[in-house]
Amino acid sequence: MSNLKQRKKNHHLEHKDDGRKSKKPSAFYQAKPFVISLAIATVILLLILLGANIYNINLLDIYRYSVTKQSTSESKVSYPKASITSVNDYSIRGLLDDGDQSMKENKLDEALKIYSSIVKKYPSSPRGLYGLAVTFDKLAEKRRSNDYLENSIAEYQKVLNQKDVPKDLYFLAGKRLANRQTFRGWSSKAAETLEKMTQKYSNSSELWNELGVSNLIAGRNDPARQAFKQALEINPNDGYAKVHLGFIIKTIDLNNEDGIKLLQDGIQSKHPGTKDGRFYFHLGDALQRIDKNNEALEVYEEGAKIGLFLSKYQRSLYNVNSLTGQPWWTPEQTKNNKYLKLLEDNWKVIRDEGLAQMDAEKGTFLPEEENLREKGDWKQFTLYQQGKKNVANCMKAPKTCKLIDQFPEARGCTRGQVKFSIMQPGVHVWPHCGPTNCRIRSHLGLVIPKGPRIRVANEQRTWTEGQFLIFDDSFEHEVWHEGDSFRLVLIIDMWHPELTNQQKATLAPI
Repeated sequence: MSNLKQRKKNHHLEHKDDGRKSKKPSAFYQAKPFVISLAIATVILLLILLGANIYNINLLDIYRYSVTKQSTSESKVSYPKASITSVNDYSIRGLLDDGDQSMKENKLDEALKIYSSIVKKYPSSPRGLYGLAVTFDKLAEKRRSNDYLENSIAEYQKVLNQKDVPKDLYFLAGKRLANRQTFRGWSSKAAETLEKMTQKYSNSSELWNELGVSNLIAGRNDPARQAFKQALEINPNDGYAKVHLGFIIKTIDLNNEDGIKLLQDGIQSKHPGTKDGRFYFHLGDALQRIDKNNEALEVYEEGAKIGLFLSKYQRSLYNVNSLTGQPWWTPEQTKNNKYLKLLEDNWKVIRDEGLAQMDAEKGTFLPEEENLREKGDWKQFTLYQQGKKNVANCMKAPKTCKLIDQFPEARGCTRGQVKFSIMQPGVHVWPHCGPTNCRIRSHLGLVIPKGPRIRVANEQRTWTEGQFLIFDDSFEHEVWHEGDSFRLVLIIDMWHPELTNQQKATLAPI
């Protein structure tokens, strides 16, 4: 048995064919597997180098990418911008951070070069595109350039179009894109952007609120209403959603009671965006319309106290600071007494042209449409609006318009109007304020029976035929007509006398 085992053992040391014992393998043959592996690796490396040269591939990027693949889960945890950095962007984070630092230091031209270089080399880099968008955004603000603004919008859109955008970065880019679209006047596009965002982040009340505002600006009241309701379903205590929904219910639905509840709750929440003159304005107005005047006055006093209104009575929202504010004015104080006197001297001519428009078939008086009447029939016939002549209407009152054309502070008042106003007996106009402190309003009495009266702030007056009644309509005013025949006046808005020519030329029309 022992001999058999020995023979089997020897069999492994012999060549069966020739019966000779094999020699001990040399060191070369012992290392052969290693040499072969090394040779293969060398060939692969040469091929990589050749390919890199042909296709202009950055080997350092390949190395970074391979290292990133192995260690991303460990190293990204400690990276401050990990939540907005994709796997591929992490490999070029040094370049991206350089761009961010330049932008932080307000070196915008330098930042633009860095991000442009990154995007040229890595056109699918989410952070590169976002950095470029933010740089264009800041340059647009600095240089007041629509071209830069539109470039920023385009780059923000590109971020959203990429496949591997980190969730936090997508959120930032989408929100800012909608904001910039709104600023550019593209509110419908902003709403489309936010519609897509709410599909991706359906539980974000913030985005639903943004969508609601975009729809409001675009005049899409029903979609706006639904967006704010959705925000409140997610967060029933969302004050921002409450004030906006209350605004819609009060102004669109004319439902003062429900509007008051939402506006009060929203304002009291003190959430960001609720400290806004519009909400205090409409809350007080709604309270006045249900005869809660003392509560309304408290709202207005609070609004004035925190700087939303110029005073509890002067509640215009589009103002120029430091202008003299007083309820009643004289012709001399307006510095337009020369032109006002010209109109007073021709008041009967103006009256006759106004009366001619009262014809039931040929007349062009239109109902007041700002929801300022509690009751009664109140109509207007407009000759000038926002500094522009209504040519068709002026052809029906040519003598009046010829007189107004001689009055530059009225003819060119882009924040005012010139119009005939006819009020029938029984009218009550709710207390209200005009939108701006930049104009002074004058009423030329044309047909004045007994019975009509006007309150401005806390003083009441009435009209006189052939004379001007002049007041600042940014102060609260209220009108009653308790007579038995119609009242006719010509309303003429003129620039506030303390405005500079530069201000008059640049103020946005209202």
